[in-house]
Amino acid sequence: MRTRVSIPLSCLIFAMAIQVLLLPVSSDSSDLQVGYYKRYGTCPEAEPLVKSVVNRFVRKDPGLGAGLIRMFFHDCFVRGCDASVLLDQSASNPDPEKNAIPNNPSLRGFEVIDAAKDKLEKACPGKVSCADIIAFAARDAANILGGICYDIPSGRYDGRVSKNSEALSSLPAPSLNLNQLKAAFSAVGLSTTDLVTLSGAHSIGRSHCSSFTSRLYPTIDRTMDQTFGMSLRTKCPANASTDGVVSQDSVTPDNLDGQYYKNVKSLEALFFSDWSLLTSSETRKLVDDYSTTPGLFESSFGQSMVNMGNIGVLNKNNGEIRRSSCRAVNNYY
Repeated sequence: MRTRVSIPLSCLIFAMAIQVLLLPVSSDSSDLQVGYYKRYGTCPEAEPLVKSVVNRFVRKDPGLGAGLIRMFFHDCFVRGCDASVLLDQSASNPDPEKNAIPNNPSLRGFEVIDAAKDKLEKACPGKVSCADIIAFAARDAANILGGICYDIPSGRYDGRVSKNSEALSSLPAPSLNLNQLKAAFSAVGLSTTDLVTLSGAHSIGRSHCSSFTSRLYPTIDRTMDQTFGMSLRTKCPANASTDGVVSQDSVTPDNLDGQYYKNVKSLEALFFSDWSLLTSSETRKLVDDYSTTPGLFESSFGQSMVNMGNIGVLNKNNGEIRRSSCRAVNNYY
């Protein structure tokens, strides 16, 4: 396994590229700014504090880094980037997003957000939104696992509503074909390039067998390498009493890199949605480029994460800064 270290020059190059390419995806994203908490003096150490927490957790368990990146995706695709995915069940939110099948029990990293929020509340109470904590944590996880560096604008506010049903209807399923995936991304203002680029997060983390066993039984799907399929059958037997887990990328499981695209080309990726990237000339070219051009995926990934972070941003007029805990809305009574 490669050892990931910070490379200041590459970080600078990626960050400069992102600043040049920043494109708003939603009207509310105009409220976001790079270095928001430092610029306005509300919590100058916000980003370093989150980074220190993420570093502590992810160095011990790289899987938590994959979970944080996935959490950012699952938060932003449902009601926008408003930290609604963090809310626990309550009287005001009796069936929240985190209970939905796409999130429970597979979504990881809640303890990292809790630890970061606790540290921030001690340093600057009521100043840093949970939505921004997720965005910072995903950025820092990408840096640890992939050496990817980019500036993420901040200034998001937190939402007050979280619904299981919206997670089910909004999150793209691993069984979708390319047209369905493009429609899901377009619905939140993201491009086909963002679709292919963000799919690269399947280079890290694990998946439950139930997400892809329809490709293994009763016969191995023709869209999957047959030898690869046979190896998956040994880890995910038919009619198993428990839902097993496997690495999404067996070659470099803890490295956020272009290996995923090589897996897609060789038909050794887990999901039907992964294979779907080969079904148009536009998406196939991006898969080819990311699998063969060193550094291209890494620089593109940062830009697409910034684009995703602009979805459905709330401001002080329609959101709040959760106090004390990211798991509950503020009580104003």
